[in-house]
Amino acid sequence: MPSLGSSRALGWGLAVLLLTACSRTPQTPPQQVARAPAAQAAASISPNDSAHPKIVVLGDSLSAGLGLLEVQSYPALLQDKLNVEGYGWDVVNAGISGDTSAAGLQRIDWALNEGNVRILVLELGANDGLRGLPVPEMKKNLAAIIERAQDKRISVLLAGMEAPPNYGPEYTVSFRQVYRDLAKQYKVTLLPFLLDRVAGNPALNQADGIHPNAGGAQIVADTVWNALKPMVDAAAAS
Repeated sequence: MPSLGSSRALGWGLAVLLLTACSRTPQTPPQQVARAPAAQAAASISPNDSAHPKIVVLGDSLSAGLGLLEVQSYPALLQDKLNVEGYGWDVVNAGISGDTSAAGLQRIDWALNEGNVRILVLELGANDGLRGLPVPEMKKNLAAIIERAQDKRISVLLAGMEAPPNYGPEYTVSFRQVYRDLAKQYKVTLLPFLLDRVAGNPALNQADGIHPNAGGAQIVADTVWNALKPMVDAAAAS
């Protein structure tokens, strides 16, 4: 199983705050899922060239960059890294604040409808944990998203998240294990914790103490890039 980096221990109280933040924005009905925001993100983050290989980031507020300028979100910073290193790739930010794994599944076909998508960064599940939704359902939704991507021969980077402690240790442990099990089952690259080195550090988070600030987003981008760059190189070589 490909796995890069190690998951940093996350305080239970912080997990509750983090997950609360992820669902602070009301969820958009699937039929209205912000085609415009995603399209605007694609246009501003990268050139609108359908011939370029693309990376789609499917996530919630952490990917959408809630509280940040669009250019400060970690998907935009990933685009900067690609540009600086001379990769002719585009990043499409399909992050929507409030999304659960079910909402992500409902819009995955649209998200992957961009021309020449080669990699999917899958960052979902935090809002499932906040709401105490059944872990098997979350696993089923994430598995279906991975399968849709793999059916299109799109590589997947799976970003793990943590559940709040108020549902008990059995729930939180099984929640965490979902990401590891899926990575093993589908042989996808696992990033154990998206907010490694950022969560719990006031200097790297916004005034709410929850969402990464610009400095924190830079670290998140570095964390994701460490896992993503080998995937880009492998895809380019193939």
